[in-house]
Amino acid sequence: MSLKCQKDSYLRSYRSRVASCRPAEPVGKGEGKYEVVLDDTVLFPEGGGQPYDRGAINGVEVLRVLRRGAVAVHFTEEPLEEGAEVEVEVDWNRRFDHMQQHSAQHLITAIADRDFGHKTTSWNLAIGAGSRCFVELAAQSVSPAQLRAIEDTCNEAIRSQIPMTPHWYRSGTPELERVRSRGLPDDFDGSEVRVVEIEGIDTNMCCGTHVSNLSHLQCIKLLHTESKKGSTLLSYIAGGRVGHYLERAYSNERTLNQLLSVSMDEHRESVEKLLKSNRVAAKVTRAQLREIAQLMAQLHLSSPSPRPFFNLHR
Repeated sequence: MSLKCQKDSYLRSYRSRVASCRPAEPVGKGEGKYEVVLDDTVLFPEGGGQPYDRGAINGVEVLRVLRRGAVAVHFTEEPLEEGAEVEVEVDWNRRFDHMQQHSAQHLITAIADRDFGHKTTSWNLAIGAGSRCFVELAAQSVSPAQLRAIEDTCNEAIRSQIPMTPHWYRSGTPELERVRSRGLPDDFDGSEVRVVEIEGIDTNMCCGTHVSNLSHLQCIKLLHTESKKGSTLLSYIAGGRVGHYLERAYSNERTLNQLLSVSMDEHRESVEKLLKSNRVAAKVTRAQLREIAQLMAQLHLSSPSPRPFFNLHR
C-alpha cells in the first residue's frame, strides 16, 4: 500500500478520515501523547533514510510520523475524533527540503557508481536548512578530480531537466531484477514495491518523497570528503541549502574582511601570520613568566627573615 504523499510528493494538503486515535506509549517530552491513524495521509513517515514530515491535522500539530508496516502513525498532543473528516497539511518548507536532499542523494549515488564504481553503503539526511548531508561510498578515497567530475555531471543532469518518476511493481516481477536496491524492510507485506526512476540514469527501490524533475533540485554542491574505516564520507548540499550556505559564507567573508582588513583571497595568509605571531608571543610570555617567578623567589630568599613556607598567586 502506498500513501498519498508517495503518489504525489507535491500535494500539500488532503482531506482524510480518522481511522483510529489512542493514547501513545510513553515517549520523550514533546513527541506526542496520542497516536492517530488516518485513511490516507500527505505526511511522510520516517523511513528509507528520510526523516518524517511535520504538519497539522485540522490545525492540531503533528510532532512526528512513524511507519508501522503499511500504516503511517501520526503523533499529536491533542486527541482527534475517530471517524471525523479532517484536513491534513504538510510543513511544505521542510518537505521540499527533504525532497531536494533525498533526490540529490539518488543522483550522486548513481553517478558515483556509474562513472567511478563507488557504491553507496549508507547516507544521512541531516535536518535543517543549515545542515550538510552525506553519502558513504565504498571507496578508500575519492580524488578531487573525481569529486569535481561527479558534481559537474550531476549539475549537467539538473540543467537537462531529466524526469524523476515513481513506479510500482508487484513483488517478484522481472523489472525488479534490474533495480538498484539494498533490500526490502523486514516488515514488507509482500505487495507492491515502489521504484524511483531517474530517466536514463538510475532506478532504485525507495519509499521516500522526491522531486518530479531534476531541475527542481536547482543545483548540487559537493563540499568535502573524509575517510572512515575503509570508506569515504562525501558531504553535500542541494537546492535551497546551497543558497543558505552561500548566504552564510558571504556574511562570514564580509566579517573577516573587516576584522582582518584584507580581501577574501588574503584571508588564509593573514590568519596564518596571526597564528604564527600568537605562537611567538605565547612562547615569549611563558619565558617572561618563568623569569618573574625566579625573581620573586630570589626576592623572598633575600629578605631579612624569609618565611619557611612562601605562596604567591597572581
